[in-house]
Amino acid sequence: MHTRALAFLLVAAQLTAATRLKDLVSIEGIRDNQLVGYGVVVGLSKTGDKQTTVFSNQSLANLLERMGVSVSPTAIRVNNTAAVMVTSTLPPFAQPGVKIDVTAAAIGDATDLRGGLLLMTSLRGANGQVYAVAQGPVVTGGFVAGRGGNSQTVNHPTVGRVPNGAIVERLAPSVEPTTRVNLQLRMADFATAARVAAVINKQFGEKAAIAHALNPALVSVGTPDEWKDRMAEFIAALEDLKVEVDTPAKIVVNERTGTIVMGKEVRIAPVAILHGNLSIEVQTKLQVSQPLPGSKGTTEVVPQVSVGAKEEPARNVVLKEGATIEELVRALTAIGSTARDIIAILQNLRAAGALDAELEVI
Repeated sequence: MHTRALAFLLVAAQLTAATRLKDLVSIEGIRDNQLVGYGVVVGLSKTGDKQTTVFSNQSLANLLERMGVSVSPTAIRVNNTAAVMVTSTLPPFAQPGVKIDVTAAAIGDATDLRGGLLLMTSLRGANGQVYAVAQGPVVTGGFVAGRGGNSQTVNHPTVGRVPNGAIVERLAPSVEPTTRVNLQLRMADFATAARVAAVINKQFGEKAAIAHALNPALVSVGTPDEWKDRMAEFIAALEDLKVEVDTPAKIVVNERTGTIVMGKEVRIAPVAILHGNLSIEVQTKLQVSQPLPGSKGTTEVVPQVSVGAKEEPARNVVLKEGATIEELVRALTAIGSTARDIIAILQNLRAAGALDAELEVI
């Protein structure tokens, strides 16, 4: 028995709408920064680390010693405590006193962080400096119920969040634009970079061109004299400009899910497609051979193997000059192509030079 896979072909719209510059580029020097720290979650209901997790005992002993309580790490039971790694993202220009969310993830053998309290944890950047301090109750959004072999887990209880759990203590390491603004394209493209520069020059370059595309991923913009004292307003005006994005002719294929995405710029040359299907089925039946009554024979299982082959008639379709994506999809569907068949046909079209598009398999 053969099952045909279903292919979903998502075709881009025929009309290209202008996109805000804010959605196409980022400002050089204005970026997020990753923070990380090591912390301890306490107050768990016997779902914390086991005694074999050595660093949990040491962390709790060190914490108590700083508070004036001296105790040996081997004398501490940590089943209500869990060692966690705390991560967060520091927004650009975050001012001291601003609160940000943090995520706590168990690094030992704790089974559930639900109901726990994250103790004061320093969050450091890549340069080793402390930029925020986190503390607060952990929200997991999941739980573990039952014990032994009869238990049920909902969501992922060993990772939780502390909303507004960190307070920024140091100004974020952001570079404020002054006389020149560099725009970094999220998708590098020569045509799009040139269009970005042209739109900026049309809007702000009345006397001279202020924007230049340095490469397909970077557009340098000089600040006009009347805007130099209002950089925030100038960047806001830049981000509000509309630019038509140039998208290359590309087909993206996901062989695992059978998804095929094609853009509107894909062109198909005159081509004929011949498609057939050969099905081979092998069946094995086990028959039991019983000996005659009173004989000294033994019961044996005898496999019976049968092989059948069936080839469907070949189906063909002809695409003429200027064929559209809609015609291609209709043609492939008409000849009964499965997802795997369509992927093979597209690869053959590309190899034959009939498909003027980049084919990417993910």
